[in-house]
Amino acid sequence: MNTTINFTKIILGFVLIFTLNSCKKTENDFDAAGTFEATEVIVSSEAMGKILNFDITEGQEVTENQVVGSIDSVQLYLKKQQVIASRKALQNRKPDTKKQLAALEQQIITAKSEMKRIQNLVAANAVNQKQLDDINAQIAVLEKQQIALKSSLELTSSSLSDEDEAMQIQIKQIEDQLFKCRISSPIAGTVLTKYAEKGELASPGKALFKVADTQNIILRAYISSDQLSQIKIGQKVQIFADSGDKESKQYDGIVSWIASKAEFTPKTIQTRDERANLVYAVKIAVKNDGLLKIGMYGNVRIINN
Repeated sequence: MNTTINFTKIILGFVLIFTLNSCKKTENDFDAAGTFEATEVIVSSEAMGKILNFDITEGQEVTENQVVGSIDSVQLYLKKQQVIASRKALQNRKPDTKKQLAALEQQIITAKSEMKRIQNLVAANAVNQKQLDDINAQIAVLEKQQIALKSSLELTSSSLSDEDEAMQIQIKQIEDQLFKCRISSPIAGTVLTKYAEKGELASPGKALFKVADTQNIILRAYISSDQLSQIKIGQKVQIFADSGDKESKQYDGIVSWIASKAEFTPKTIQTRDERANLVYAVKIAVKNDGLLKIGMYGNVRIINN
């Protein structure tokens, strides 16, 4: 009887040990590992001038298109005002075609009225034909003057209109340069590095600060060629953030990119044999709850559908 009980206890002990080992293996049975990274943007100056204000600090959260500083734009503003004043002067030079033609049109109307009167006198033999010929010649000269003046006024107006359009384009160019004097963040995220300070001279292309989208973080992991057939773009996977504790926090991730070519295992893997293996890099998009940080390690478990 005691022998049977002892044998049963031994069997149960083996079963318990096997179960614990199986659970432990399942918990650590990850398919890939990697580090978290984010989309980083280095914001550079688009204008030349002194930085008047630049109120950001490293670690600060910024929103998309948030203005965080400005570059001196006084000269650009004055140049814009100068072009606006020149445009007003140009518009005042535009001829009033209707008014300038009105006087000549009135002369033609008067001459034609005189012509009808002379025609009647000629018909009544009160005046000779020469007076009628003279008035007709005068009307012809006036009409030619009208055509010439109208053509000249239209040419002048067209030329001034072209100059006015060029000035409008120049004003838009200056406004674009004024807009570029504002320092803003192109994406929502966290300021990682600040490269310039208030009072420094900015020039086109000079780096001002680096911002990263830390809300939508990416885990760059590596899989073997054997695992390549088990994963595809758009597939959901489980992510376990390595926080240094015994228990890792789980996140849902979606495969957003798979490398088309194999590479050697990154040098962060210290084992010589593992570095010699060819692996494929994958990017997994993860929604950050604020706990994931750039450079933190994470593990991947592929979900078999």
